[in-house]
Amino acid sequence: MKPQIFIDGREGTTGLQIYDRLANRNDIELITIDAEKRKDTQARQECLNSADLAFLCLPDGPAREAVSLVTNPNTKIIDASTAHRTNPQWVYGFPELSGLREKIETTSRLANPGCHATGFLCLVAPLVELGVLPHDYPLTCHSITGYSGGGKSLIAEYEADNRPHSLNAPTIYATQLQHKHLPEMQSVAKLSFAPIFSPILADIYKGMATSIMIHNHLLPTKPTALTIHQILSDYYQNSKLIHVMPFEETTQNLSANALSGTDRLDIVVSGHNDQTMLTALFDNLGKGASGASVQNMNLMLGFDELTGLKLV
Repeated sequence: MKPQIFIDGREGTTGLQIYDRLANRNDIELITIDAEKRKDTQARQECLNSADLAFLCLPDGPAREAVSLVTNPNTKIIDASTAHRTNPQWVYGFPELSGLREKIETTSRLANPGCHATGFLCLVAPLVELGVLPHDYPLTCHSITGYSGGGKSLIAEYEADNRPHSLNAPTIYATQLQHKHLPEMQSVAKLSFAPIFSPILADIYKGMATSIMIHNHLLPTKPTALTIHQILSDYYQNSKLIHVMPFEETTQNLSANALSGTDRLDIVVSGHNDQTMLTALFDNLGKGASGASVQNMNLMLGFDELTGLKLV
């Protein structure tokens, strides 16, 4: 029997993107709910408990409520909200990081990573794990994102005919330095304190470029940028969705929407003997959200992790 899949919150941006990746698959069956009943608690509960796996594409509060509605012990859950990302009873859904793939394959409760956190963690977590970056290194991160991550209201604002002139330029937001992805960034990377994090909203529908800068002489082994490139290349050598691009010492331009429409992530390492810049390029709705959700579903249900995903 084919696994039954339910998307709670399918009408949102993440839910729609997950549905697009699943709609034409013949190895699963999607549970649908009538549009007028999508906020009906009883109808949702029936769908959740009928599912082999349910995606929660909801705000934090409704996501917690949805979990409480699940009484079927066989229903697996992937929560795309921030509600459970630092909950030790939930598995963090980043299979490329050490030790997580095996946990993902056997868990029934998975928290899908945040988009900015995905870019940050793919760069930082391996270097901390391998002792290249100290746990207390004073990290600063900036992350350029497409406006689709803001949901329907922000998309409508950007695509309106009479949109504000200010939206024509990049916008620095979360200037109080308390972005909602910070707890998972610190927890999963095992940092002593949170990085200084500056997200930047760009006038592109989707795409993301997340960067950190390192003073090499402050690190215990004082590596060069080329050394760090080799370390990350070795770490991700068997990854199917994360690739470390060839090292370039010369300046190159990086576009935040270079991987728009794909579900993969590219890491670019640049710099010289004294300084290193690490940048993760990906789609905020792909490896940053819906693509990662489907990858995790595949692993939880025993499918090939790339099924239904787009690499180019």
